[in-house]
Amino acid sequence: MTVSRPRHLTRALALLAVPLLAGLVLTGCAQSVRPHGGGNGVPVEGGSVSFALPPSATPNWILPIGMSGYTASYNSSIQSTMYPRLYAFGEVNGKLTMDEAAGAAKPPVYAADGRSVTITLNHLTWSTGTPVTSRDVEFWLNLIKANKKRWAGYSAGRVPDSITAFETVSADTFVLHLDKPYNQDWFTANQLTLITPLPQAVWDRTSADGPVGDFDRTPDGATAVFDQLVAAAKDLGSYGTNPLWQVVAGPFRLAQFTVDGQVTLVRNDRYTGPDPAHLDEVRFETFTSAAAEYNVLRAGGVDYGYLPVSNLGQRALIEAQGYQVTPWNGWAITYIPYNFNNPAMGAVFRQLYVRQAIQKSVDQAAITRVLWRGAATVGYGPVPQGVDSDYLSDQQRANPYPFDLDGARQLLTAHGWRPGDDGIAVCANAGGGADQCGPGVAEGTRLSMHILAESGSTETDGTMQELKSSLSKVGIELTISQQPLNSVLNATVPCQADEPGCDWQLSFFGTQGSWYFPADPTGDRLFATGSSANFGNYSDPLADELITKSTQEEANDAMRDYSAHLATDLPVIWLPNPAYQVSAIDSALRGVSQNPLANMAPQRWYWTR
Repeated sequence: MTVSRPRHLTRALALLAVPLLAGLVLTGCAQSVRPHGGGNGVPVEGGSVSFALPPSATPNWILPIGMSGYTASYNSSIQSTMYPRLYAFGEVNGKLTMDEAAGAAKPPVYAADGRSVTITLNHLTWSTGTPVTSRDVEFWLNLIKANKKRWAGYSAGRVPDSITAFETVSADTFVLHLDKPYNQDWFTANQLTLITPLPQAVWDRTSADGPVGDFDRTPDGATAVFDQLVAAAKDLGSYGTNPLWQVVAGPFRLAQFTVDGQVTLVRNDRYTGPDPAHLDEVRFETFTSAAAEYNVLRAGGVDYGYLPVSNLGQRALIEAQGYQVTPWNGWAITYIPYNFNNPAMGAVFRQLYVRQAIQKSVDQAAITRVLWRGAATVGYGPVPQGVDSDYLSDQQRANPYPFDLDGARQLLTAHGWRPGDDGIAVCANAGGGADQCGPGVAEGTRLSMHILAESGSTETDGTMQELKSSLSKVGIELTISQQPLNSVLNATVPCQADEPGCDWQLSFFGTQGSWYFPADPTGDRLFATGSSANFGNYSDPLADELITKSTQEEANDAMRDYSAHLATDLPVIWLPNPAYQVSAIDSALRGVSQNPLANMAPQRWYWTR
């Protein structure tokens, strides 16, 4: 049955300040205010839940093939409720393991020689009534093969390059033939989880009103199909009406998707898999800032929200309103990429001593303690440090570059930099010698850098100002510009120096973690030369070698060596990794599992009142 809950203002709401109520009207949540808490623990089918998205975050991509600029975790979380990937992972007893019910297939079976893997699909049905088949997986693979350099998930040598042939065994079973044996845990967790069955019988067309065919089976045809799908995915205003997006196989289907990011999912009554939705509806609400979301949370206008770090002192008040407050820790790292190909500062960034001086100017302990009030974990390298793991090296754990402003200044001075009249360091000794500024750095170059950072978070604002202050003390100027998260992601793309989009120098998109890993935290997508998410164009032969080893060897030695090398080589500026959020969840809402991989699985949520 459908749960009907009161929407009247409580006495407590009536006492709230007028600006707070005005905030509710501005965010469109005034009609969503309801009392929270209670519940008898007995599951009740139906009802709706409002979920607060991160500050300034607006979902902007529905096609379950990620593209640069559209890779925010909430996009993929929403997509996965409609288009299940072959495999999903979640936390069980402190370990990341396969979540069989959330995936589209049964556990994979690898051949004895490791050169192939056989996969059998679960009994899933498209909302058109036709079954999900091996052909739908082949369709995804053909699209990716023909358009791999446009796909955000691509890393040279990985899927699809690693798949030499697709063999259909039956309607629900297929074999992927591989170019070499791989670390099977890695291949399942990080490669097979990228694959999403797509509705070939509906999407395989080269124009919106053209016939459906087997166009994907030729490179030109697959490119034309992909172009058509991407064009539709870029038209946000049509998401709610375009029949493409109504053909789903997951526990939810799309009811609303506005250009400003308001998303409503409703239960897919034609879902046939093992993980059906209990709720009738889930609404994803957008907020311009954490403060705006807190105002609505304080007024009871959201069922599943978050408590901004600056308001952690109000935890008892929020809990008294019927919310459970609990941190959502992520399997993630947070960082600021350098653009090594930036025409103005790329040569400077390529000098390791400059990166060392910058890293020594980052007071992670203070940022974690003061700005994040303990709701963040220090991060000194490419492996998540919030949870101890076999992947973490002693070097990364120990922090190779502790906060040391004097040491940072000495590094710059020793390499030919002198304070200018305004205090900003200037290259006074150009050249490639040991005491010179370094290859490609011209005499007179100023250590003046620009960072584009996401807006909407007090903690991010504070972190940027802390960095600006610390860097200024060693002679480095940092100019800060802030924009909404999607704008920052769109501007932060791999590029060549002569391309128009290569003018960005530093970028921050980590208010809730910069990068959420799959279960195995290898760097093949982030730091391998030429990989699509290697936003700053970092390239290092040893890093490439260690990344390759980590994907092929069963032991974790290569991962620990990779952790140690990138903690010292500094492909990015390492920063503390915040919790995804400090959640405030209506205590009558159950079935919530705050997956460290940032997947929400709202199909498992249910009311108890």
